[in-house]
Amino acid sequence: MTKRYKFISWNVNGIRAVDKKEALKWIDNIDIDLLGIQETKSQKDQIPKSIFEKEFSFKMASQSAIKGRSGTALFSDIVVDFECNCPSVDILDEGRINEIHFSLKDKNIAFFNVYFPNGQSSQERLDYKMKFYDRFLEHCERLKKDGKSIIVCGDVNTAHEEIDIARPKANENTSGFLKRERDWITKFLNHGYIDTFRLVNGDLKDKYSWWSYRANARQNNVGWRIDYFYVSSDLKDFIKDAYILDDIMGSDHCPIALEIEI
Repeated sequence: MTKRYKFISWNVNGIRAVDKKEALKWIDNIDIDLLGIQETKSQKDQIPKSIFEKEFSFKMASQSAIKGRSGTALFSDIVVDFECNCPSVDILDEGRINEIHFSLKDKNIAFFNVYFPNGQSSQERLDYKMKFYDRFLEHCERLKKDGKSIIVCGDVNTAHEEIDIARPKANENTSGFLKRERDWITKFLNHGYIDTFRLVNGDLKDKYSWWSYRANARQNNVGWRIDYFYVSSDLKDFIKDAYILDDIMGSDHCPIALEIEI
């Protein structure tokens, strides 16, 4: 007998701000197996217990060495047999990764909840972002060689193709849509990973996961699709749905979802 699993990912842009808006209460009303949150901007002990009522059996968080920056949190009802914050990738200890391992039937899965760096502030940060990308791919490849299937969720901070951004020409020289950043996503996919949203939805247009707070961008749907669920190709046949929850408010990002059946 198979079971359908639902995973949700959301860059909340400040977990305490989202809590004040009660913008995560919708989690109480859905059947969900795993929730990955990025950009908590909180230390572990600052994540409010009131974000939702649902009690998950497993919780973990990462925090940045610089308070008020980055941060990720993961909540799951799946039995986890390994957890870490992936220091070999997040070498500056910026609180960017939750890594857990678990088994679903005969699949041994390494699951990543990641807040990838933003490269817009300086050339130095762009270079760090690209090195972070490469370290992450190398880590995933090592795990695949060890027999792991890979699932990645999070804010990748890059729109891959022109279809993934409302105004591609205007942003071709902006970090987040630079050729070198987009080429890395292509390289990642060519190593045997799948963009689940595109697999399920094909060339569906005008679907984004992030909008600037400026110029009524969200109301006008002038957005970027920079949040993803990737899976290793051995999980392709288990993917049942992948979608964007663009009706959920509370952040400049909206949640995204992946459903698999194993």
